[in-house]
Amino acid sequence: MREITFQRALEEAVAEEMRRDPKVITMATDFTGDPIKEFGPTRVRFTPISEAALTGMGLGAAGCGLRPIVNWRMVTFSFVAMDQVVNQASKIRYMFGGQADFPVTYRCTTGGGIGLAAQHSQSPYSMWMHLAGLKIILPSTPADAKGLLKSAIRDNNPVVSFECSRLATITGPVPDGDHLVPLGVADVKRPGTDVTIVGLAYYVGEALAVAEELAKEGISAEVVDPRTLVPLDVEALRTSVRKTGRVVIVDEAPPTCSAASEIASLLAEDPETFRALRAPVRRVCAVPVPVPYSPPLEQAALPRRADIKNAVYEVLKEPVRSL
Repeated sequence: MREITFQRALEEAVAEEMRRDPKVITMATDFTGDPIKEFGPTRVRFTPISEAALTGMGLGAAGCGLRPIVNWRMVTFSFVAMDQVVNQASKIRYMFGGQADFPVTYRCTTGGGIGLAAQHSQSPYSMWMHLAGLKIILPSTPADAKGLLKSAIRDNNPVVSFECSRLATITGPVPDGDHLVPLGVADVKRPGTDVTIVGLAYYVGEALAVAEELAKEGISAEVVDPRTLVPLDVEALRTSVRKTGRVVIVDEAPPTCSAASEIASLLAEDPETFRALRAPVRRVCAVPVPVPYSPPLEQAALPRRADIKNAVYEVLKEPVRSL
């Protein structure tokens, strides 16, 4: 085990997969460091500043037998490539009837909290969840970041890797060797019995901090990290909620049509999980406004620890329902 940053874990994942498989290439308008020194200009491609072209180039290269890693950098820049994502990447393997693989990984940073204003502080991963045919990873720790990205690169489907900006400098233990985390498997970051807190990306760490504070008050909170949004480990989420009877879902995106909304629906529509609920499902999400540049306003727009804790208090106060 080594202690490395979230960003370093992602960089290691790319480098290790490029060393392991000569078909893996990486494409972006800019790179951190100088990967050309090790892998050369054929496998490290500086592209024109056109995300639509970059996205299509990666998909085409995947169809020709390569395994491209396409780095949009900020999720903001992916929006100018939406036709390539919506009409091509998400549907192309299906339209080929499974006769061709398209193993392309699209990477981007996401989220607010670091003063980058409205356009560069978005968390729109639910837009991609709506597109059947894409897989989506959303890691919260350096170990998961490395393991999930390596698994994404090896997957034969288009995968979008959302990498939270606020997590870039956090450090954590990462296993040595060929560390892989399977797609579609959630992780219970902290076991508990009184309430389940489902956290996404940065808010997994915030949920763990809140759980630590609640433990001093005699409240046992279980923290669950989905890790991948597509495929989503629905059974793991339902199993936790059936045990605790209460759930708070924390998501940096606004609540409307969010990943938190999808998780809430999947919990509530299952008869066994619904019968186990002792209180309504609660979501803690961003205020539905463009994220402000002003630091105090940005803090007010995004979920805070106090918001998570108050949501837990509210579900704990709900009386047990008699069915």
